[in-house]
Formats: sequence, structure tokens, C-alpha cells
Amino acid sequence: MYAVSEPGEKQPDVGQLGLELPDVVLSAEPPSAVPDAEVVAVPFLKDGDDLLLGPGAAELLDRLSVDLLGLLEVQKATGAAGEVVEHPVIPEPGAPEQSGLQQVLLVGVGESTPSDLRRAGAALARRVRGRERVATSVAALAHDAGLRAFVEGLVLGSFVFTRRTTPPPKAATSFVVAGVGPTESRAGALHRGLATARTGTLSRALAMMPSNEKNPPWLADFARSVARDAGLEVRVWDERQLARDGFGGLVGVGQASATPPRLVQLGYTPPHAGRRTPHVVLVGKGITFDTGGLSVKPADAMTNMKRDMTGAGAVLAAMAALADLECPVRVTGLMTLAENAISGNALRPGDVVRHYGGRTTEVTNTDAEGRLVLADALAYAVAELQPTVVVDIATLTGAIKVALGQRTGGLFATDDALADHLLAAGTAAGEPLWRMPLVDDYEERIESVVADADNAGGPPGALTAALFLRPFAGGVPWAHLDVASAGDSPADSYEWSAGPTGFGARLLLHWLEVRRPLRGVEPPARARRKKG
Repeated sequence: MYAVSEPGEKQPDVGQLGLELPDVVLSAEPPSAVPDAEVVAVPFLKDGDDLLLGPGAAELLDRLSVDLLGLLEVQKATGAAGEVVEHPVIPEPGAPEQSGLQQVLLVGVGESTPSDLRRAGAALARRVRGRERVATSVAALAHDAGLRAFVEGLVLGSFVFTRRTTPPPKAATSFVVAGVGPTESRAGALHRGLATARTGTLSRALAMMPSNEKNPPWLADFARSVARDAGLEVRVWDERQLARDGFGGLVGVGQASATPPRLVQLGYTPPHAGRRTPHVVLVGKGITFDTGGLSVKPADAMTNMKRDMTGAGAVLAAMAALADLECPVRVTGLMTLAENAISGNALRPGDVVRHYGGRTTEVTNTDAEGRLVLADALAYAVAELQPTVVVDIATLTGAIKVALGQRTGGLFATDDALADHLLAAGTAAGEPLWRMPLVDDYEERIESVVADADNAGGPPGALTAALFLRPFAGGVPWAHLDVASAGDSPADSYEWSAGPTGFGARLLLHWLEVRRPLRGVEPPARARRKKG
């Protein structure tokens, strides 16, 4: 079914994404004892009306003549997660292990929940850009979930993507997470935090790549490179193979572009997998740039469309980390890659496309192209891959942004247990979802006289898009993540950097790493009998 990357092929260099991630290590020592640290950061929180200093502060006060609590009072600190108060340090003679210390940071940890600690880690990382070595006890008392979240925040808050000839300050080179007790027992939390953060970073960086470089063939080649490094199986369809095999939606959307469409299939199989091992299929929308086609977008709406492949980037990034986190189920990732361009060969309003498997769609709006490419991949997955569940992820509709704002993704699902798993994963990852209804009453809005469906059923836009996709999932439990709401961040905010977010990769990983990610999900055969 699969082929590995051909030897000798030219593969994209991961370095061209501009990824420079900090080193993060654990230490049982207090942060003030970490050699060569330029910055020491300790936590503080509010207890009733009082502010309290956390682990590492006592050892620090033994070395420095400074009233840290008084400093917090002067600064009117509240202890909110991510609040940072700074005190510059002039190194004291006779303390060689601290001779390089230049700065003490007091970091608010709120209620010390994983979300609070992720925010604290990101805020700390932003504050220490340009430094070399940072020692911190902010997560010293955290349980493993909190330590993991803090590590995620450190790496995500360190994210810098730029092509400027005079770049901004780089992220700190290394962080020592100090005072965590025996490091051997905490290594798992560190490992998972780093893996998840790198997943989010890769997804974000891909979404930020300019589209004159990131076209469908380039992204398919990049996926090959990632698959090779991660031990994934890979198959790629070019435009001729897509036409031959009946992927009419993908071919139609991509036919106007000088860079033709691609479909990428990635495969992960856990060790000791057997015939009964559940199989998850992930489908990601990968429109590398979206002009809207002949239903052209306004200029302002087009400027951020280099990130319209966020779904495919999230799938690729999550797939790359499955082995690291010992995912217990089989996972196949499908990346539907096309550029929605304008030319004399462009798909026209009123055209009818035939999807994989034969279902047809009247295209009344060429700017509703994402559902056309997703439909092909969903139909292929159900027909050929025997999935236990199918989950698609896409920056699909502006309507979901109107409904949910810019920090929460939309979730539609045909199975309650699957929806619950994804909601819990979104909360754990800091990429929250809100479940939206699949209301059958609106199906009439996607009816067509000349085809099985109309691709632009009108309002409510996110719901009619989901209803359009649902038949392509057949009787297989299915979830649809519309993350156009969270595809961009308007400003730096904790773990989010201004611009494309790569939303979804971390939540997929938090879901798929658990011991039973499909617990309670109704098997496909039962779902088909129930529907019939």
C-alpha cells in the first residue's frame, strides 16, 4: 500500500523553516545553584490577600540582599499566570557560581493548573529572549501534567520565525527546570512536553511559510522528509494519478494553479499491532494559498491565506511525533494539497465535480474549496482504509470565527464519545474546542438540482459545511474540526505568537497518546446498522 521515499530524491531542509528551539533539561538543585545561569526565575502566587514566593526563593534570598516581596508590592503584582516582575542583579564578589547572574524574574503562576503553568512558561520564555542560560523553579512543585505544560510553554513561547536580514532577538539557548526532585522520575513529563511543543512549533512554522515557496509539490516533498525521519510510511499522488484515481474535488480545485495538486498518505503502526488494533484516519485541508478562485476574495481577506493549509500541517506534525509518544493505535494521515488559483483553466461557478467514489458536487462558490478536497480524502479513507474513526481538520469557514472568536476551534461529531475525547484533548493541550450541533433541518440548503450536493449552502456557514462533509464519512464515526477561528492570533499572547498558529497539532497528539483514545466510540459496523 505504501512506498518509502525514493533514495536520492531532493528533500526540503528542515532548517529552511527557521526553527531554532531551546534546550530544556531538568535539575534537582534549586535554580540559584545552577552554574552559569544569566537569569533565575522563581514563582509567586496570591494566597488570599497575601503574595507568597514559591520554591527556589529562599535559596535566592540567602544570596541576594533584596526584598522580593516588597518588590512585588511596589509593582502591584497580582500573581496571575504569566505575570512577570523583574529585578536586575549586580553580581556579588565571592559567589563564583553566580558570577554571571544578571536578572531575577518573579513569575506568577495563578492557580498552578497546567494551563496556568503553560502560560507562565511562555511568558518567561518571551521575557528572556537574547539570553543564554536560564534557571527556573516555576514548575518545581507541579505534578507531571503541570511540568509537561510548563515545558510546552517554554518552547512555544520561544518561537521565532523570520526572514528579516536583521532578525529580532533569538530565544534563550537553554532552560534548566530546577528543583523538580529526582530527575529520572520526571523525565517522562519532560519528554512528552518537548515532543508536544515541537509538534506545535512545526505546525506553526509550516503555516507561516510564504506560499511562493510552500506550494503543493514542496509540501509533499517536505512530508516525505518528515516521514523518513519519523519512520512513517508514505505515498504521494501527483496530478495525473489523482485524475486517474477519481479525486475530482482535489483535481478541480488545483487545476488553475501552475503548481499542481498532491495527495499525501502517511502511515504509523505501533509495535505489536494486530488485526484488532483500532485505526484512526486524520484528514487535513492543505490549501497552500487561497485566492478564492473565480469567486475571488477581497484583498484584505486574502493576506493571511498562506495559512489555509493549517489542517494538513497539523496532521503532518502530529504524525511525526506518534512514535515518540508511543501512540497505541494505527494512524493514517491524509494531506490534501492544492493551490486555489485563478486562470483560464479555473473551476467555474456552476461546474460539477465527481469525487472519489462517485458522489457529485455542484460548485456554486469556488471559495468554498476546502470541503471539495476534504470530501475526496474522506471518501477514499472510508472506501479503502477501513478506519475505526475519521477526523478531519481544516481552516474551513469564516462563520466559525464569527461564532467562537479567535481562541477556540469548532467541533462537529457524529459520535459523543469521540467528541468527548477531542474536547478533553483540546483542554489538556491548550487548544480548546467547542462542540457545535449537526442540525439535519439545514440539509435542504446544500441540495442541488444537477448534483448530489451544493458546495455553498449558505448560513449558518460552519454548520452547512459540516453537513456537506458528513455523507463522505459514511457510517464511520466522524469528527470535523473547523479551526478557521483559531488559525491566526492577532497578537503575542502567552503560548501564541502573532500570526498563523498551527492550531490543532497539539490537541491531536494529546488525544492519540492516551492508552485508549477510542474508548466508548461506537464501532463503524454498529454505526452503519444504526443508521440503516
